[in-house]
Amino acid sequence: MQTWTGSCHCGAIRFEIDTDFPELTQCDCSICRKKNALMVKVHESAFRLLAGADALADYQFHTHTAHHHFCKLCGIYPFHRKRVTPDYYGINVYCLDGFDPAGIPVRMTVGAGMP
Repeated sequence: MQTWTGSCHCGAIRFEIDTDFPELTQCDCSICRKKNALMVKVHESAFRLLAGADALADYQFHTHTAHHHFCKLCGIYPFHRKRVTPDYYGINVYCLDGFDPAGIPVRMTVGAGMP
């Protein structure tokens, strides 16, 4: 396990995760297609919000179970609370400092077909 730091574009939201990047995921649901994020799944115990709780905006749709978090200032989507596994976060790896996703397997997930 490695510890990675990340942020939104303006730096108002800062977070830290512990992961070994077993895989990355790309989802085909309506919001994921539009934001084009590449995700890593981490348990809530491996996620720490370091700064910016007051800068987080929460967006919910469909079943209103998942919580998609965006920065109120710059609009960047750094992470979300997952719908099917709400004790996990989906982290947008493009928000991680110095991270290169090359060589990590990407699994396509079917979100569009979820009831």
